[in-house]
Amino acid sequence: MPEALAVCANCGAKNRIPAGKEYTEAKCGKCRASLQSAALTGVVRHINDQNFQAVVMESNLPVLVDFFSPTCGPCKMIAPVIENIAGKYAGKIVIAKLDTSVSQMTASRFQIRGVPTLLFFKGGEVRDQVVGAVPQAEIESKLNGLL
Repeated sequence: MPEALAVCANCGAKNRIPAGKEYTEAKCGKCRASLQSAALTGVVRHINDQNFQAVVMESNLPVLVDFFSPTCGPCKMIAPVIENIAGKYAGKIVIAKLDTSVSQMTASRFQIRGVPTLLFFKGGEVRDQVVGAVPQAEIESKLNGLL
């Protein structure tokens, strides 16, 4: 089951939040502080074919979707960058990850041929795209163009 990571605002510890439980009252495993605010912002959401429409296409905020595969080396390299960006742009941009080996319909819909592929959405439309593991500065420049 895909999980999201929430960084505790109190102690900085990373906490795993199971999919579908992002908006529940969670507590940090290290310091027991509430993670409710962290769960609402700064979390990389793991999405799939079923919730793609609601999370991405109907979002009021710009959305960055990381199309990845768990067996992809460059995808593993870019994962910490995506998590860092999620924290940095908390409350401004929704950051989501979609496993292309599981959610093949959505990957096919957007003609994802290689991973990692980053799609930048605003107003339910693809505004930009990056293929491959790229530096954080390049991703941030594209995100800043959406804001």
